[in-house]
Amino acid sequence: MATDYLDAALADFSGYIAADELYDGPYCVLSIVDNRKFRRLTYRVLDHNPTHADIIRFFKDFKKKLDARGLTLQGITTDGSPLYPVPIEQVFGEVPHQICEFHVIKELTQAILRAVAQVRKPLKASMPSLGRGRPSAQTKEAVRRRKRIANKVADLFTSRHLFVKHHLTASEKRTRKRITRGLPHLRALRDIMDEVYRLFDRRCRTDTALAKLVRLRRRVRRFKYVGQTLNKLFSENLDKALTFLDDALLPATSNAVERGFRRHRKMQKTVYRVRTQAQISRRIAVDMQRDAQAEGRILTTHTLHEERHQPQGAR
Repeated sequence: MATDYLDAALADFSGYIAADELYDGPYCVLSIVDNRKFRRLTYRVLDHNPTHADIIRFFKDFKKKLDARGLTLQGITTDGSPLYPVPIEQVFGEVPHQICEFHVIKELTQAILRAVAQVRKPLKASMPSLGRGRPSAQTKEAVRRRKRIANKVADLFTSRHLFVKHHLTASEKRTRKRITRGLPHLRALRDIMDEVYRLFDRRCRTDTALAKLVRLRRRVRRFKYVGQTLNKLFSENLDKALTFLDDALLPATSNAVERGFRRHRKMQKTVYRVRTQAQISRRIAVDMQRDAQAEGRILTTHTLHEERHQPQGAR
């Protein structure tokens, strides 16, 4: 892994990496993957939760391998974990640090859904209480009002995805307009989510997106009713998530490293004995060896398929 594999993996190094950590019981796997070639470059298995010192040692070891080959890091992508900003600055200096777009949008959509839930609670509390038994003529209006509010609360719950879905159909737009009738602050929530999605438009530059973000934050500050639940909009991670707009080669997500961790999770479901530090390390090495042989394996499969489809007399 430290010689032949690394030489082959860094032979066409793109300059962009994705770093992440995977927690597996008492162990933690640190991993660095080429963010354009989707090849794992190095890893380390810890028997404790990582600290800044662990990340710094891990990054320094990787930087030595780059320096020994005359390679330069162009950009790094991570999730929103506080583990990475300080080590990246200490080890790599002013290299562009991109926060994964997927993680940032996930946090913002959860904040929007919490804001919708906060609207449902006072609505439910405003339902008039009714006595037991059949309603009298004097309470029929209260019964109708209670039913209207109950239907409104149910619609806001079952259709809550309409406040965070990226693209809405014409039918979904009509449904959203119906369930937010009389609730203008909920319509403003959807408008805020639309503006968040527009921040990540590749046609923008980072400066343009940051200017839009300043205006959006100013608007949210005036949005007192559910403004506290949208504090994720004021996180520095959102600013860093827009770094890729100025670099066409810098990926917007950390999917390169996440897909390797998904394979590891899938393997753990079927191979239970891989639960010690040594076994986890060996299993990841086997996975890396499999990646190294991927090109030859694909070529062999393609050749076999061509041979199978040839006429019987031509073989």
